Amino acid sequence: MKQKKIAENFLERKPVRAGEFRWTTDGDGKVTLEIDNKGIMNRICQKLFKKPPVSFIHLDEMGSFLWPLLDGEKNLIELGEAVKTEFGDGAEPLYERLVKYVQILESYHFIKWN
Repeated sequence: MKQKKIAENFLERKPVRAGEFRWTTDGDGKVTLEIDNKGIMNRICQKLFKKPPVSFIHLDEMGSFLWPLLDGEKNLIELGEAVKTEFGDGAEPLYERLVKYVQILESYHFIKWN
C-alpha cells in the first residue's frame, strides 16, 4: 500500500528565534540583531581585512514588530493577523510578504521552526 503524503500548510508553521543571537531595541522600537563572527575564516578575515568581530543587522519597522513575536507559539496566520492589526493596509500583500520574510530569516539561520 502506498502512503499518501500530507501536504503541510506553510502558514500553519510556527517560527521561533534561534537562540544564539543577541538582540536589542532602540528608543524607536527598531530591533538590532548582534551576530558574532566566529570560526577560523572569520578570525583570518578579522586580522587581514579588519572585519569586525560582531555584525549588526538592523530590522525594518515590520521586522522589528515581528521579531519579539517569534516565540514558537504563534503560527504565521496569527502573526499575519497581528501585523494586519498594527499596520493595516500598509502590510498588503500581507501573507506573501510575511512568508517571504520568514523564508529570508530562515535562510540566514535567524529562525527555526517549532
